[in-house]
Amino acid sequence: MFELLFLGTSASAPSIKRNLPSLLVIHDEFRFLIDCGEGTQRQILTAGCGFKRLNKILFTHSHLDHILGTAGLLSTLLRWESMEDMDIYGGEDTIARVHDLLFSVVLRGNRAPDFLRFHLLSEGILFDEKDFRVSCFPVNHRGSDSFGFRFDKKSRRPFLPEKAEALGIPPGPWRRDLANEERVVLPDGRTIDPDQVLGDLIPGESLVIVGDTGETDSLLPYVQHADALVIEATYTEEEADMAFQYSHLTAKHSARFAKTAGVGTLYLTHISRRYREKDILEEAQAIFPNTVVARDLAHYQVKKQAQTVN
Repeated sequence: MFELLFLGTSASAPSIKRNLPSLLVIHDEFRFLIDCGEGTQRQILTAGCGFKRLNKILFTHSHLDHILGTAGLLSTLLRWESMEDMDIYGGEDTIARVHDLLFSVVLRGNRAPDFLRFHLLSEGILFDEKDFRVSCFPVNHRGSDSFGFRFDKKSRRPFLPEKAEALGIPPGPWRRDLANEERVVLPDGRTIDPDQVLGDLIPGESLVIVGDTGETDSLLPYVQHADALVIEATYTEEEADMAFQYSHLTAKHSARFAKTAGVGTLYLTHISRRYREKDILEEAQAIFPNTVVARDLAHYQVKKQAQTVN
């Protein structure tokens, strides 16, 4: 199961209640930090996560409100933490800007730490682990090479203990191997195939994260049928012209897109301090009722949901 921990949900500048953009995706022992706005390291501590196992930062784009916290975070990690790996992923412009921030300010005059590595993003699969994969895709936002990310839990066949009992399979490594879809030979000499104790294939959960964007038509193939979509709602529909001018979305636009894509739950973020939260929520829920306006330090689990395409 994927978990979402919103560390910062404001747009462009912080507000009293909202920090600059950052989101932590958690799956078992894995931690993926999506963007790192100013103040992110304090939000991590406030949330009680700490820095252990935080070794991957995925940037959606290069704008300052999404990257400035990287300097403070790395400074703290260098001084107080024992790091084995820190891998930073982004588009070409993003990597160049983050590199300048770190090497011209934080690490100026010092040797680069061995654990720090930079990776250029391109469309396709980023990570392919045993039970999940992460892929990235291009996003259109003004003047930057932007990317979104899709997290997919792989389909699985559940182990059925009642069938194992009926076949007289003892507890222990035989059941474990069968659950991993491996054929086993029991102590009594019988060979058991996984099909004898596994249920039907169950699709895994899916989560899509889009940073700032000015349009959604190109995103549909990557977002369709996701169980959860995290996307911006920087403006309300009253200022749709301004949203278009600055390559952002209104809450109404994001809600329409979620409905068209047939997603399960819509999480709105990148909220401007010019609006009340209830105004953003009401505008979106009028079109897509299963909408949440994310708040800083809010924690959600992504669960499999039935969806329909409208």
